[in-house]
Amino acid sequence: MKSSLSIKGIDQLVKHLDKAASLNDVQQVVKSNTSKMTANMQNLVPVDTGNMKRSIKMEITDGGFSGQAGPHTDYSAYVEYGTRFQTAQPFVKPSFDVQKGVFIKDLERLLK
Repeated sequence: MKSSLSIKGIDQLVKHLDKAASLNDVQQVVKSNTSKMTANMQNLVPVDTGNMKRSIKMEITDGGFSGQAGPHTDYSAYVEYGTRFQTAQPFVKPSFDVQKGVFIKDLERLLK
């Protein structure tokens, strides 16, 4: 009795594994950049009682392909944008602007 083994689709498997590895890299970039942006916000936020600083949290969604960071207090928008009685003390937008450039560079590095 003669037996043989034939494997078909090995090229497709290798391509899939390569793609999966790069997707993991993208997820890691999203996670690290969201974490850094959260830390930047916590460093820039004006502190009175510390409640708003403690409320700044990050959340990774969409299987690791989306990240959100920000404060979870009712009054954070008043601090960020100001009111007619209080000047703005932005901490979200400056953090986002800095991290946006880093995030784009990290993704471009993955594409090379």
